[in-house]
Amino acid sequence: MRIGELARRTGVSERSLRYYEEQGLLAARRTAGGHREYSEEAVERVDRIQCLYAAGLSSAGIYDLLPCLYAQERGDPAPDLLDTLAQERERISGMIDRLIASRDHLDDVIASASTRPRTSAD
Repeated sequence: MRIGELARRTGVSERSLRYYEEQGLLAARRTAGGHREYSEEAVERVDRIQCLYAAGLSSAGIYDLLPCLYAQERGDPAPDLLDTLAQERERISGMIDRLIASRDHLDDVIASASTRPRTSAD
């Protein structure tokens, strides 16, 4: 598929897809005319890259991690990568805990507001 179709299917801009390629996160074949051609698997890979970015990983961190996530690229991760991954997991777990606490607080506020009688000022 061409870059425009991959962008539409993933919701990621063509510019971002080019950046992923520059960073070694995404591979494209080139046609005789120089156009990028992506495999069907690129859709899932872009989704995974987006998820890792959303979790706060850098391009370099994603680059190191991607080979561990795909069977055809899998190798034994270096011990320092495992340490980094463990730290990232802890950081993400902390973020999740804070988000859950925020959601619970919002639930309390919503529940409290919904049980109060409405006044003419509401």
